[in-house]
Amino acid sequence: MNGAESLVQTLVDSGVEVCFTNPGTSEMHFVAALDKVPGMRAILGLFEGAVTGAADGYGRMAEKPAATLLHLGPGLANGLANLHNARRASTPLVNIVGDHATYHAQYDAPLSSDIKGFAAPVSGWVHSSSHPKYVAADAARAVAAARQAPGQVATLILPADTAWLEADGPAPALPVAGPVPAGEKAVARAAGALKNGKKTVILIRGEALKEEGLHAAGRIAAKSGARLLCDTFTPRIQRGAGRVAIERLPYFAEQIEENLAGTEQMIIVGSKPPVSFFAYPGKASWLTPEGCDILMLAHAHEDGVGALAALAEAIGAPKEPAHVAPLEKPELPTGNLDSFTAGQIIGHYLPEGAIVSDEAATSGIGPAIYTANAAPHDHLSLTGGSIGQGLPVATGAAVACPDRKVVCLHGDGGAMYTLQTLWSQAREGLDVTTVIFANRSYAILNVELMRVGAENPGPKALSMLDLHNPELDWVKLAQGMGVEAMRAETAEEFADQFSRCMRTKGPHLIEAVV
Repeated sequence: MNGAESLVQTLVDSGVEVCFTNPGTSEMHFVAALDKVPGMRAILGLFEGAVTGAADGYGRMAEKPAATLLHLGPGLANGLANLHNARRASTPLVNIVGDHATYHAQYDAPLSSDIKGFAAPVSGWVHSSSHPKYVAADAARAVAAARQAPGQVATLILPADTAWLEADGPAPALPVAGPVPAGEKAVARAAGALKNGKKTVILIRGEALKEEGLHAAGRIAAKSGARLLCDTFTPRIQRGAGRVAIERLPYFAEQIEENLAGTEQMIIVGSKPPVSFFAYPGKASWLTPEGCDILMLAHAHEDGVGALAALAEAIGAPKEPAHVAPLEKPELPTGNLDSFTAGQIIGHYLPEGAIVSDEAATSGIGPAIYTANAAPHDHLSLTGGSIGQGLPVATGAAVACPDRKVVCLHGDGGAMYTLQTLWSQAREGLDVTTVIFANRSYAILNVELMRVGAENPGPKALSMLDLHNPELDWVKLAQGMGVEAMRAETAEEFADQFSRCMRTKGPHLIEAVV
């Protein structure tokens, strides 16, 4: 057994069953090992950003890591944006990067680079194997590091000679460091605060945004009247009928300030106090109201679900939660197609158990409104703000949950960053329906151009945010990658196409002209 085979076997034995990859010469022994070691599914991506984003989506839904396989520093660099998003999502992910053979490094070959330097900003753990007999143990450590609560990117650098030389064999899986219980004092402080009559917000992120945590939060709200909020972009939230509904913080700073106005105390579970996405002239960056007390019930590495349950018991909350969403499917609209009528149609036809990968940007408001009372579903959003995540995350989610319908809502500009992912969906036969909101613009940047105080933009400036001349033809782009595609220009057309996609398995794309 060589080092690469010991690596693959150790990954499989540690519960890593999928590798999203775009390999090169230095990774060929890992590639060969995929046929010699059973148990690892390998999925090819045509761009490293598609690879890393798919591993993010897989980790969010499978709740365990996939592996990536990337070619040297430049290959890693191509995948950094979606590794940034994965880091912000606290996604468990084992990122394997090939390197030149240890003895070859001295020659500064053309593809030589500072791989650790590239990896460090997006990784919680980075290590380079120095000997083939250490590779298996390093792999076990990487998996354990990736799964350490709340989850993180663990990057293992694999020099080519450590992959091809003889190794001793696989290493056993290591224990996983799960979330630690929240402190009793933190629960007691929060319980006391909820009894003081002050206007309270509970800001939630992480595992607590799944059904069990939401149920406990709803019980607390029923007893205390506290508002339940989540971050603008969350890694995963369970929404829809039968689940406790939770408010999402708005995107713009002044909207958050207005939303939180009058809040006297904020109890935080797995999140951080809200800040503005960007600095704006004359606008605040720190958005918690002045004088508001901040109480940490549970940090990100702590058990937020258990903390909320303990808090509910501490205040004598009722067994039944408040704010449970009823099932209210929107009426089907007719006529004009825009993000709101599209949202009504999506909310009407979204099947139970669907997974929504949302990078709709400015077109996402309508779908967010009209899916709030749709059939129960999971919602995955753009955690790190780096666009080009929606298609890969949908792909990884479909691999993790092959029996669930995945719907990807995407702006046309952002989708061009990783459109290669459609090819992987076709090759793997994944059940993903992609809706491209084709407004022929980087619409959010038109808004931001005004907000940052750039006065009187001229034609050159505005042309940098415009996607006409030529217009993107998403039907042809998708068909060229093997995905069945169609275009909708009216609400009736979109309803017919989307309903059919919800009834039919396999990858589809609808270009919604809005």
